[in-house]
Amino acid sequence: MANPSLFVIAIDFGTSYSGYCFSLASGAGQIRQVFWGAEHGLRTPKTPTCILFNEKQEFRKFGYDAVMKYKSLPSSEAHKWYFFQNFKMNLYSTKVTSSMKLEATNGKMLPALTVFSESLRYMKEHALSTIQNASFQTVYDHTEVTWVITVPAIWSAAARQFMRLAAKEAGLISDMFSEKLIIALEPEAASLWCKQLPQEGFMADSSDNKKFEDSPGIQYVVVDCGGGTIDMTVHEIQENHCLKELHKASGGGWGGNTVDDNFSAFLKEVFSDDVWDEYVKSHPTELQQMMYNFSLQKCSASREEVYIHCYYNLTRVAEGKKAISHFFKKVKGAEWCDGTIMITYEKMKSFFASSTKKIIGALKEILRKPEVSKVQYILLVGGFASSVILRDEICQAFSKKYHILCPIEPQAAVAKGAVLYGVNPQVVASRISAQTYGIKVTRKFDPAIHDLCKRRVSKCGDYVYCADLFKKLVGIEESVNINEVVHYTFYPTEPDQTSTCFSFYCTEKQDAQYVDEEGLELLGSCRVPMPDTKLGKGRKLKLEIKFGLTEFKATGTDITSNQSQSVMIDFLGV
Repeated sequence: MANPSLFVIAIDFGTSYSGYCFSLASGAGQIRQVFWGAEHGLRTPKTPTCILFNEKQEFRKFGYDAVMKYKSLPSSEAHKWYFFQNFKMNLYSTKVTSSMKLEATNGKMLPALTVFSESLRYMKEHALSTIQNASFQTVYDHTEVTWVITVPAIWSAAARQFMRLAAKEAGLISDMFSEKLIIALEPEAASLWCKQLPQEGFMADSSDNKKFEDSPGIQYVVVDCGGGTIDMTVHEIQENHCLKELHKASGGGWGGNTVDDNFSAFLKEVFSDDVWDEYVKSHPTELQQMMYNFSLQKCSASREEVYIHCYYNLTRVAEGKKAISHFFKKVKGAEWCDGTIMITYEKMKSFFASSTKKIIGALKEILRKPEVSKVQYILLVGGFASSVILRDEICQAFSKKYHILCPIEPQAAVAKGAVLYGVNPQVVASRISAQTYGIKVTRKFDPAIHDLCKRRVSKCGDYVYCADLFKKLVGIEESVNINEVVHYTFYPTEPDQTSTCFSFYCTEKQDAQYVDEEGLELLGSCRVPMPDTKLGKGRKLKLEIKFGLTEFKATGTDITSNQSQSVMIDFLGV
């Protein structure tokens, strides 16, 4: 179906860096990549995902501007402001709620919704201004833009819904049901970009001159290497150029930031006698600049030693204890070298070891699966894939059997692919269910199969039923087409019931009998009205759910009145 919007704007909201691309919604013309940092002498396809609020909790700066402003604040002022970085990781592997709070670098707290929505508001206004300047067109209302926001495929339903809520608060959409916002999965977006690239679009030559999308049946693993998470999925190209997912999305929090963390731990070990702790506490803005520069060097580092500039205050604090060269006397793989810290290539590799070990282990586990036995390629995308060390380790582990490819500008692949997805969301034909999903239901009580403690009697006393039963709707690792609808027909237990609440559960198990069994988790719930009570318990309510999309979508239909309405499954209130 043609997209009625004028523009598609895709925001790649990364853990470490964020950016956006846009194109005409018709798909005509080129995808425009926006570059950042010109006012600071830089030109990068992304800007740091950093945001700064003043002491009154008012938004002040985002991206490079936030980094530079925070860096310029004297230490006596910095502790009053709120500087956030890497905050996207707070939505991974934790219970996400709309009221959760985030901790700034100085320990001060702000609502997570404020931090995310102000970040998205900045990106929105920057994008609309860029389009106006580039095309001399002003975007007058929401209906002229389809927004695409990328998220890790391994994120929970609650985390995805939180991003939709933040987008609404930021003014990208007017309501939570809006189809003008599409949540795209990062490895899928990258896959869409890579599958249409010619051979010269990759850093290394492929074995074939054909584009992937011109080779139906070809299978490949996409490894999206971000700052926070590593996301993996397996795709097969269909005859119509669409994608079929062959293995459920997997991965973990092993992104490029783990390298930064290991480097920071190394410096703490080198600068003993409480030097590092004093530096971290007293000079947060200089520390932030030092870590930012290291994050750039870890990706650009070639197969030789690296020189890290040692900043003034770190040198001063260290020399207050002893000559700075003495801190390095027993350090292996690093030396003090005239104002810099020289780190050997082997030592640099050691900072990557925990991440690369987990990535390689996860890849091996996926590639052992029989359903992906025809995989020929491993695609490395994302900002962390820019690292020579990471690519070398992957090649060493897999290049004998698989072709390892990385697109030019791997950090832009997600945003560009997200534009393609916004133009045509139907291009991903099917997905593998990450878990078993179902709802809580009741059934007529059968003492032969139901636990006595689950026995309930209706208010009228004429119906004995079993409570808390689990009704499976989709099974784990089941392939689900994006337009596939799962139906469930509900009959009220009480004749005067005017609404019903559906509670959704998930589990890693194939099935379950009761929702309170070990291993089942309450995902969310929705309430569907049944206002017409004339037929009492003879009424029917049909619930339809689409599980194949990036967000679950539900429709409730009261068969008695034949009225349907979209139903919001609340994943943030459980």
